[in-house]
Parts: sequence; C-alpha cells; structure tokens
Amino acid sequence: MNIPSNLLAGKKILLGVTGSIAAYKSLELLRLYIKAGAEVHVVMSPAAKKFVQPLSFEALSRNRVLDDTNESWAGDDFNHIQLSQNADIMVIAPATANTIAKLANGIADTILTQCALAFSGVKLLAPSANTNMIHNPMIQASMKMLAIANYEILNTQTKELACQVVGDGAMAEPIDIFFETAKILLKEPFWEDRRVVVTGGGTREKIDEVRYISNFSSGKMAKAIALSLYLKGADVCYITTKGNDGLPKSIYTIEVDDAKEMLEYTQDALRVAKKGKLSKPSLNTTESIQLIQKRPFLFMVAAVADFTPAFPQQGKLKKSMLGEKWQVELKQTSDILSTLTKDREGVTTIAFKAEMDSQEGLNNAKALLMTKEVDAVCYNLLEDAKSFGGDKNSITFITKEDEIDLGRHNKFDLAEKIVQQAESL
Repeated sequence: MNIPSNLLAGKKILLGVTGSIAAYKSLELLRLYIKAGAEVHVVMSPAAKKFVQPLSFEALSRNRVLDDTNESWAGDDFNHIQLSQNADIMVIAPATANTIAKLANGIADTILTQCALAFSGVKLLAPSANTNMIHNPMIQASMKMLAIANYEILNTQTKELACQVVGDGAMAEPIDIFFETAKILLKEPFWEDRRVVVTGGGTREKIDEVRYISNFSSGKMAKAIALSLYLKGADVCYITTKGNDGLPKSIYTIEVDDAKEMLEYTQDALRVAKKGKLSKPSLNTTESIQLIQKRPFLFMVAAVADFTPAFPQQGKLKKSMLGEKWQVELKQTSDILSTLTKDREGVTTIAFKAEMDSQEGLNNAKALLMTKEVDAVCYNLLEDAKSFGGDKNSITFITKEDEIDLGRHNKFDLAEKIVQQAESL
C-alpha cells in the first residue's frame, strides 16, 4: 500500500541518528517521513557522522543537521532546546546500546542526548546493537527504565548482523518505524485501544487442490480501512484472503481462504473483542489493573462468495477425465452477517455492499440495515469488472437516519472518511 502523501502533513519530527551501521537506513526512514508530508529536523551524534555524512540528511530534509559542532544561540532556533520544543515527536533510529544506557541514566554528553532530555513528548527508540550487547542485563534494564519514562521502544530483528553473526539486534525496518511514528502522532481518543475486526478480500471456494471459485475483489479497500484504524490507535484484527502486504506488521492478521473459514474466525475474533482489554498499571499506585471496555466495531468489507462447490475434491481433477463439458454443483454459503447476529450484540457493525444495478442498487443497500441488522452500510455502485482493483473508489455511507455521499477519492482518504462517519454511530 502506498503511503498517502498528506498522512503526516503539519507534523514535525526530530530524528536522532546515533553511531550504528544501521545509520544508512535512517536515510530511507527520513525519505518516508518527507514523502508523507512531515517536516523533519535531524540531529546526529559524533559517532553517527562516521557512518553517514550530514549532507545526505540535509539533501533529503532540506534542513540543516544539528550536531555537536554547529549549535547556535544567535536567535535562529538552531539549538537543542528550540528544536526539541518545536517537535511533535522525537525518533532515535538507530539507537545504540551506548545511547540507550545514557538516556536511562540521564546523561547528556552529546547534542543528541541533550535533545532527548529536553524533549518532553513521546520518544520512539529503534535499538540497533550486537546480540550480546542488546541482551546485556544493563541494557535490558535500561530499556525497561525507558519504557516507563515516556519512551516507546520497537523490537529488534533477528537476522545476520554487521559482525556476520545471525542473531537478535538488527534495527526494525524503516517502514515499521514509520508506521509506529505515524500511529503515535495520529492516534485519537475514540479509537485508541478500541478493538476492531475488519474482514477483507474475496473468498476462494475450493473445487479441487488447484482450482477455486472467487471474485474480482482486490482487498485494497479493506487494507485501507485496517490501516486507518490502526493509525488512530485501534486494536485491529484483520481477517483477509489477500494477506497484509504493505500494512504494519503489528496489525494482527488472520489469513483465510473460503467463506466457512471467514465465518469461523470472525466469530472467534468478535468473542475476543467483546472481552475488553487490560490497561497498563499506573506507576504511582499498587491498585490492580483496570479493565477498559470500549464498544467494539466490525467492518465487514470482504466480498464473500454466495456459493461454494458442493463436493470439493482432493488432489487435482484431470482434464482428460472431465471431458469436454464439466458441471460443478454449487451450494449456498452461510450468510456471515446473519449467522453472526448474536455474536454481534454489543458490536457496532458496518457492512459493505457492491452493486451494479443503478436503479435498485441503493435500495438493496438500504435494505441491509433491516435484513442484516447492521448499523451502517457502505454502498459502492460498480460499472463492470474493471471497477475492481483500482486505487480510487466511491462510497455512500448509509444509516437509518441519513445517506452521506463521501465522494470519489483514493482508497485511504475514503477509508478516513468512512472511519470518521463510523465514530458517530
């Protein structure tokens, strides 16, 4: 999924780069921030400049890079206090073991650590170190200390490291750091920690081991809605036939094939969603953890097959055995929304309805409000098979009280509008 060009418009990011071989990946991270419309200032430790020159960051950010040699107090705001105060978030990527230990102990002997101490908002760390260093008890203790001091810490990766040893300690990928940054900047109180189930893609109904019946659904609209909800802080369970390529890895994804699997996993996901979520314990109290209960949501975006082969076969059916004509007997699949009526009690449900009938399509979509007992319907009038798979879509958001034409937009912007409307349900 392409990153929307205006996703971080108006946001100011202070990007800290420390002395790790992973520093070159920070250039890619910076490019992602700029592409999303953010204003980025970079601060580098002395060791970081041994790996990447400041000029590279200046060329991408169009801003001077702050380091230990060029801080100014001559009224141009180019110092660790002003840059920190002007930022919405500080991201340190990569964060070396040395920097992590310094931050945990309040040591500010470089301009970068001075910025970190001066910045009062959320700081995101993407550690990068040799396996033994990252798992050293002192570094582990430092990260635990930072985790309760307004730092968000991304997990490292297990892969071949610069020391040619395969192990844990590689910095998270730039795209994952980007998504976590965006989530911190864009989360909204209404959606934060709210459990949401999103279904997507067209189901594949098995004929034999190599053939199936499906439809032209690309799954792009469902992906856009899952991403929009995730970035607003929702706890998203994404049930899909299309995988989660281009989505944050931390979106919990369940891959399914047919309507039966989608029904079963959606049912399980709704049961989990209705249990609520445990909050983090307070640092200033010994009280037990409290249960947060926000009304869950279900976005039924998947294009579920109406029929499935009555007798799916094992192995591959041979063409020579089937003859010139082949009839496949079909049976109706279970209607997921109707089957889940009791499971959806206490869950706000938004159904999606694609139609090609310009005369009765809207009325058919309205009828779902009563027949399927849903809270809203997203109606999409298609022209033909070519309407599937594009990057733009048109939706009318229908409730019992209103019909709102959301217009034609790229699918992420449209998802944002759908999610905004869903808040009022």
